[in-house]
Amino acid sequence: MIADAATGVALALRGEGDPYALSRTLRQGDALALAAIRVLGADALAPYALGHRAGPGGEDESVVREALAAYPPGVAASDVSVWSYRGLIEASHAFLNGGADGWPRPPEAGAGWIGTDPWPRLSYRASQLAALALPGLAPGLAEALAARTDDLSRGFVRAVRRQDWLQAAGLGRWLARLPEVPPTLGLDGGLAFVRQMSGGDARVALHVVAARRFHGRGW
Repeated sequence: MIADAATGVALALRGEGDPYALSRTLRQGDALALAAIRVLGADALAPYALGHRAGPGGEDESVVREALAAYPPGVAASDVSVWSYRGLIEASHAFLNGGADGWPRPPEAGAGWIGTDPWPRLSYRASQLAALALPGLAPGLAEALAARTDDLSRGFVRAVRRQDWLQAAGLGRWLARLPEVPPTLGLDGGLAFVRQMSGGDARVALHVVAARRFHGRGW
């Protein structure tokens, strides 16, 4: 189900397939669908970042509200889980027309790890939050990650060498958003290579398509 949803988002970002509606693929009342929305995070709403919002009070809004209510981060949740939850709330405010009423309050998400994590750990966590690389989301997170662009670049190269295509795609997507990426990294060709070698992984394709659609990186 996650792969199908990711494929639907990628098709919409490429301008292919039927007009996008999250609720067409991931319906209300389906526990697996709600879990898939939490896994995709803000990317579940990525097609609406192209300039056409979902209508107020629609089924998309309802299913996102249900997912947020069903799977809030617990007291012991990781920073990644909290950031992902917060990002879905931010995306809902930005890309849905239902207004701010009734949404959960965005939880405080720790960011100290961005400055203190060794680069392999930083790369792992950042790749898990690639959905937040959507334009306008999590500006504080993006600014903090920009200070470690060189470390994320090292992580991208390492992930490619280890054939960890999902991590490489997530890091490549962040690097596509961040300024001052080293030209020697070869990010455009690297993203194309990651997609080609990933064996059709739907989430890899989504990250690569998003990097191209929103930030003009990749082929």
